[in-house]
Order: sequence, then C-alpha cells, then structure tokens
Amino acid sequence: MASKSFHCNQKSFTLSITLLSLSLIIFVLFSRSNYNIIDAFKPNPPPSNQRFRNLDLLQEEINSKKEIKIGLVNINSNEEIQYQLPGSVVSTVHVRFDRVSKKRKWEDFFPFRIDENQQNCPEIPMPALEKYQDLDVVVAKLPCKGWSGKSGMRDVFMLQVNLVVANILVESGWVTPEVKRAVYAVFVGSCGPMQEIFRCEDLLRKVEDHRVYKPELRRLKQTMLMPPASCQLAQPYGETGKEAWRYHSADHERLKMLKYSAFQQKEAYATVLHTSEDYVCGAVALAQSIIRTNSTRDLILLHDENITPESLVGLKAAGWDTRLINGIRSPFADKDSFNEWNFSPLRIWMLTWYDKVVFIDADVLVFNNIDWLFVFPQLSAAPNDKTLFNYGVMVIEPSLCMFEDLMVKVLEMDSYNGSYQGWLNEVFIWWHRLPFQVNFLKDFEGEEGRRQEKILDEISVLHFLGLKPWMCYRDYDCNWDKEGMQRFASDKAHEKWWQVYDEMPETLQPYCGLTEHMNWRLKKWRWIARSLKQPDEHWKIGVTDPRQYNLGA
Repeated sequence: MASKSFHCNQKSFTLSITLLSLSLIIFVLFSRSNYNIIDAFKPNPPPSNQRFRNLDLLQEEINSKKEIKIGLVNINSNEEIQYQLPGSVVSTVHVRFDRVSKKRKWEDFFPFRIDENQQNCPEIPMPALEKYQDLDVVVAKLPCKGWSGKSGMRDVFMLQVNLVVANILVESGWVTPEVKRAVYAVFVGSCGPMQEIFRCEDLLRKVEDHRVYKPELRRLKQTMLMPPASCQLAQPYGETGKEAWRYHSADHERLKMLKYSAFQQKEAYATVLHTSEDYVCGAVALAQSIIRTNSTRDLILLHDENITPESLVGLKAAGWDTRLINGIRSPFADKDSFNEWNFSPLRIWMLTWYDKVVFIDADVLVFNNIDWLFVFPQLSAAPNDKTLFNYGVMVIEPSLCMFEDLMVKVLEMDSYNGSYQGWLNEVFIWWHRLPFQVNFLKDFEGEEGRRQEKILDEISVLHFLGLKPWMCYRDYDCNWDKEGMQRFASDKAHEKWWQVYDEMPETLQPYCGLTEHMNWRLKKWRWIARSLKQPDEHWKIGVTDPRQYNLGA
C-alpha cells in the first residue's frame, strides 16, 4: 500500500511540474510583444475541429482593440467556445436565424421558366442584422458533408450560411460609404466558402480546413444587394438607378453625371478567337454592332497563333484591340478535335487592367446599347436551362488569383456535358440572372419556340446558334437545309445579321467571304434538302449571293 501511495504521489508531482512548466511557457509567450495570434485567438479548451492556427495576419488589427466581439454561425449554442486575447475583452454571440426549409431544392431558386414581370422567389431566411452590427469577426462552420470537389455544391443551406456571413460582415463593417471598419470571416470546413461571394483576393490565410477572409466591403455590399437567385432578375438594380450603392461617392453631383458606370473604372467588351479563323467574320461583325450602339467601352480581342496577320488587320480595323494568348486545352476533348482548345476564354480573367469585362462570344450581335451591364457583379449572365447560364454574354471581374484558381479547377472539376460551358456552370453555381433579351438564343424548337421568333425586333443581343450567317448564303438561313438543324433556322434573324454586314465599311466585308469548301458544303446541303423534299422548301430559293463568285482558298 505504501509503495502504491508513493507511486501515486510521484505521478501527481510529475503532473504538477508539467502543468507548471506549460503555464510558464504560455506566460512567456503571451508576455512577448510579438506573440502569435494563433496561440491567443483560439478556444479554451480548444476543440480539435475548431482550432485556429496561423492567424498572425490579424494580429495588428485585433491586437489594437480593447474589446473583440465574435459572431458564430452554424455552430451549435451548446458548444462551449471561449476565446482569449491578452489585453482585450473577448465575447462571443451565436447568430440566430431560421434554417432554410430542407424541402427547398436548388432548382426552386433557378426555375426553368419565370414570368419576368412577376418575379417570385422562395425565401432564404436571414438573421435580424441590426442585432449584429458590432461584430469584429464572424466564424462559420460550413456544411461540406457530401461534397466531392468534382462539381459545384448546389446546396441551399450552404448558400444560406454564406449569405448570412456576408450580410453580417456588411452590416458590421459598413459604417458610412466613406467609413468602413475591418471585419473578418473565418470559415471552417474542407470545402471552403462560395467563391462567388468570398473572393480569392480577400483570402488572408488558409491552413488545413480554416480560411480567413478580410472582404472588400464595397464589392461584397453590391453582391448582397443582388437578388439571391435566378428566379429574380438582377436587371432592375441597374435600370432604376439603384446602382448608386455600388459607387458610394461623397461627390453626389459627380455621381449624377454617371448614368450607368462608375467613375475611374476601366471597362471593356472582350471576345476570344482560337483554333481556326472560322469566327473572324463573326468577331468583325460583333465589333461593328457594338460600335453602332454608341458604346463608350473598350473592345479587346484575345487570339491564339492560328489567327493570321491578314485577319488581324481586319479585326483591328473593325475596332478590336488584339492581344496574343496561349490557348488553354480542354481536359474533356480529344487531341486535334475542334474543341481541343475551347478553354482559352479563361484568359479573359487575366485582363486585370480592367475592373469589369463583359465577355461576348463571336457568334453574337448587339443591337441596342448594353453598357449598363457593367453595373452588375461577377458572374452575371442570362439563363440557358434551369440552374444553368449561357456564357455567350457574361459579366466578369478580372483577377489573377481567380485565373489561377480556375486553372486548378480545370483539372479538378467535371463538366456536365464535356464542354467549357458545362464546366463553367460547375465552377460558378451561384450567378446573377440577366434578362434573356441580352443573350437571346437563336433556338426556335417547337411551336412555342417559333412564337419567340416574333420578338426578335425587341431584343438587344442575338446569339446565333447553329450554322452561322456568314457560313450560309445571304439569301436564306442554311440551317433550313441541314437535317436536325431546323430548330436554329430563322430568316428574320438571318436578315438582321446581314443588315449589320451591309453597314460595315466595304474594306471589312471581304473578311466575311466564302471559301471553296464552304460553297461546296452549302451546295451539298441544298442538294440533300431537295432530295428529301424538305417541307420548308428553302432549297427552291435561287441563290444570288455575290460571294459565290469570288471564293477564297
């Protein structure tokens, strides 16, 4: 018994010495003027899955504060979490909000069709923001369960958590348009926050499954004032003058002079040509169509080495500032296939001398001024199908770190259909919905589709799907002749493209000529249509297009 008692006392003495040593070490660390915030700014006792490390970038801001208030989002109220910071009084508060209904699916917020005059969206509950106006840090646990990293995480609760954090940060940090105080977000989870809301430029530090952000509040405020889903249009926020929140200038008279875009902002329309010269004519026509609308924005065209010097002369004459790029290969395409390099449009994120870029595909024409699109944040686009957008017209904000992040995701993430657009929709799952008139898809499938043809004169931007007008005879839309392509056929849309062609300077029109191969292909399709006696009978129309007599090689 004496022996056991001795050993017990010896163990107790050893444990006491160990604890005393640890206390002395902690005292020394906290007494130093350059202590690391990692050790001070952590729970006591620290749960293993919520321990904060390497947050020393916050030391200067937080260390100067006598009182630190931390909001906890998606962290159970029964979790006892205490933070300590020498010299400061630290308090925590659990952010209360009603969880979005589990019955709600992503598709509820991105419906197939909506009446754009009567927008109805399911509610995503937010906390009473006025109760959380004085927070310094918001810590959020992300619901990452089930996320593979191969596709976008279309989870409504994940969206809600991100929106809650963002709205609280804006509420706490935005004092006045001229006065903002530093606020921080700490996200815990393997998946990370939504990049559409929390940008890579704002990431201070990532260690294991912890990410610390210091958001740029002007940009975050704009994003939070956008509708939460595509079942509401983003457009009224620009049309009704509410774009004032984006600029927040003390010089109100100066702001009144700016109808659409921000002062001292550099903005441009951009398109990309790669692989072949098939779309040179389309890019020439696109530039001319934008210029016809009296746009004040720059025009920049990115191209790879497949665009010849002769074509570049025409593109520059049409209005483009041309820049040579290296193509980006698609991980979903076969070598030497037509779409092998169709990830090259990612290069638009490298145009960092611009604050905003509206990308427009080279098979698109602009009929009305759309400079107002530069009001909207990344990523704004018109719908393609249900939860998906069409990238033919989209608003982006150039960023090198975003480009680098996208390049990593090229190898990591899937595409729902093996295309660039399919991949882009997995990367940007949360986007701001522009009206279909700014990217009207030339697709008239079925009776309902044909009824849409009647509104062609009302749209601002027409996206020519199917066979392109310059690849047809100007007499009629050659999509009528090719089996399976009739859904893309429209003589009225075809005529609208050729009206732009006729208004081009004559020096630009040769860039839209026919080649011998194109002419042979058109004749072949007409012969097949005649043989099949296609009911539309466009094959009966006599061809008068003068380009057929001056064919290129």
